[in-house]
Amino acid sequence: MKVEEELKEFTPQRDTVLTIGVFDGVHIGHQRLMEYLKRQALAEDRLPGVVTFRSHPQHIMSPKTPLYRLITLDERIRVIKEMGIELVVPLSFNLELAQVPARDFIALLQKHLRMRGLIIGPDFALGKGREGDALTLHHMGKEMGFWVEVFAPQLIDGEVVSSTVIRQALSSGDVKKVTRLLGRPFLMHGRIVHGDERGKQLGFPTANLTFSRGQAMPEDGVYVTKAYLGGQPHPSVTNIGKRPTFGENKRTVEVYLIGFSGEIYGEDLRIELVDRLRDEKRFSSPEELKAQIGQDVERAMSMLKQVAR
Repeated sequence: MKVEEELKEFTPQRDTVLTIGVFDGVHIGHQRLMEYLKRQALAEDRLPGVVTFRSHPQHIMSPKTPLYRLITLDERIRVIKEMGIELVVPLSFNLELAQVPARDFIALLQKHLRMRGLIIGPDFALGKGREGDALTLHHMGKEMGFWVEVFAPQLIDGEVVSSTVIRQALSSGDVKKVTRLLGRPFLMHGRIVHGDERGKQLGFPTANLTFSRGQAMPEDGVYVTKAYLGGQPHPSVTNIGKRPTFGENKRTVEVYLIGFSGEIYGEDLRIELVDRLRDEKRFSSPEELKAQIGQDVERAMSMLKQVAR
């Protein structure tokens, strides 16, 4: 099986306490679970580990239902490792894995990752037909020699923190809520491509971005952002939408790097959402749009200065 081949690539030198999940966004709830995982593993002199999936199981189990990711796999692994968890095991979720019985999958984790403890969420289930729920895993652990603990849902402002809630907040443009639930600003990763240079004609040359398929995006509008080019941050204003002033219908993402000049076509750009400035709107003329962009830039600089304090 492919899953066993992937597990063989990881050979921990001591017994482990694991958690399993997609962990899309690695939000506050995930972070609290992983901090608890580290404490429990340390108490037993075992290695904390995270088993995750390269893509969301829903893409296989419900391919017609769109699901947009909050974070790339590389970024997900990086964030988890920065929390002090060295063992991060990304598995390929496919139809073969979906048909593996829960007991067989657990046996593989014990064999290759030396699992002795498992921490899960209350709605967690694994194995064929999601047969391995919390109660089943608890009984299985008594037979197979590992313990199971259910980690309670985490609340912020009375609401359960989840990737679904964050996607909903993002799609409505609620940047502050997204930041609060993630525990950090939301990042978009894009590549700079040639555009029609409308921004340049208005005196605000923009970087036009293309994104990988499946990335979650904010609601159309104008945002205060930080743009990371070659690792260096630049204050910026980002417009997401269809540019109604010019009668267009194609959704674009344009980033104005304040105070920057240079040829950057083909470069990768990371966009960090700071706040939402306004809705996208149709202006009566390019001149009116130009004046509004100038006001957007002034407001963005003021807001970024406040964030930096």
